[in-house]
Amino acid sequence: MAEFKKSLKGQFLLDGGMLHGSFFHRSVVLICQHDADGAFGLVLSKDSGKKVGEAVIADLPEALRDHPLFIGGPVQPGTLSYLHTDTFIPSANVLPNLALGLAVDTLMDLGESYSATQKIRLFAGYSGWGGGQLEDEMERKAWLLHPASIELVFDADPAALWKTIMCEKGPVYRILSQGPEDLSWN
Repeated sequence: MAEFKKSLKGQFLLDGGMLHGSFFHRSVVLICQHDADGAFGLVLSKDSGKKVGEAVIADLPEALRDHPLFIGGPVQPGTLSYLHTDTFIPSANVLPNLALGLAVDTLMDLGESYSATQKIRLFAGYSGWGGGQLEDEMERKAWLLHPASIELVFDADPAALWKTIMCEKGPVYRILSQGPEDLSWN
């Protein structure tokens, strides 16, 4: 098991080309929590194709029902979590002004409040790693790191997010991003 060195909270994990055939192929994961006991992240690049109101039985405010529901990861697909941002969030726990939420009551409050600058993204399931597991995967070069930003979390096209960030990383990664989904197609 790899030794825990530094928290990756607030970083993006990107498939570095080693995850073909897995759930995480060409995905972007935002690491929301990370310590010696493990890591919790949300995949930002997988839209479920459903609206929140179609998949969640809770009586959510109308403002939330039409939001797209994203697949946060393969762990506990019935679990709902969310990221939210606004001009100032004193309880931000992922990045400045970006908070991870798990409580339905807080989500209800967010949905009933009005702020022109508030953004929310909802997820079914999550991505999780036990203590040392993510560090082992990093040592095997399964993932690339990239600094997370609120703009990339909320404003970038989720379907193109992996490619967008790979192109930002430079020419070598741009070439990787332009390859076929399945390298056997070459």
